[in-house]
Amino acid sequence: MHDVKLSDGVVALSPLRLDDVDAHLAGDDELLVRWLSGEPATRAGTEAYFRHCIEQWATCGPLRAFGIRTRSTLAGYIDLRSDVAGLAPGQVNISYALYPAWRGQGLVTRAVRLICQYAAAEGATQGVIRVDPENSPSAAVARRSGFTHAKQLLEADGNRTDWYLLSLPDEVEPPIT
Repeated sequence: MHDVKLSDGVVALSPLRLDDVDAHLAGDDELLVRWLSGEPATRAGTEAYFRHCIEQWATCGPLRAFGIRTRSTLAGYIDLRSDVAGLAPGQVNISYALYPAWRGQGLVTRAVRLICQYAAAEGATQGVIRVDPENSPSAAVARRSGFTHAKQLLEADGNRTDWYLLSLPDEVEPPIT
């Protein structure tokens, strides 16, 4: 497992671990189901996905999944993917979610800024945040993080997404301290 830890003094990002499963299951709610997973999380499914995330770190795969932590408590997660359909070379997709108790505190905006710095250091040239047009809180995070709306696409699954883009590393603001 890679020993990657990113922090701005308030939020820390580190790879998801199997001991994060219980916190994830406790934080799963109707908004995570609606915007991300499509169905409630199960222990078996979450453990399998977290094992996949750990394997991606070990094999330098196209996924980098981080837990968003505050005072060592898992508050949500954020990931980078370089293998999303429609991405150009150098682009990375950024997805994020916070558990209910942690929403509305600016933690995801901090996490996005941190992961953009990580992505730039790993060679990415542009961050992409894809958002369902009805998910206004997620779009607000993209805008607060410096991303600009570039286009709306009909994805292969039939869903529309708004694409927000940010050039890396030049436009990444330093972490908030």
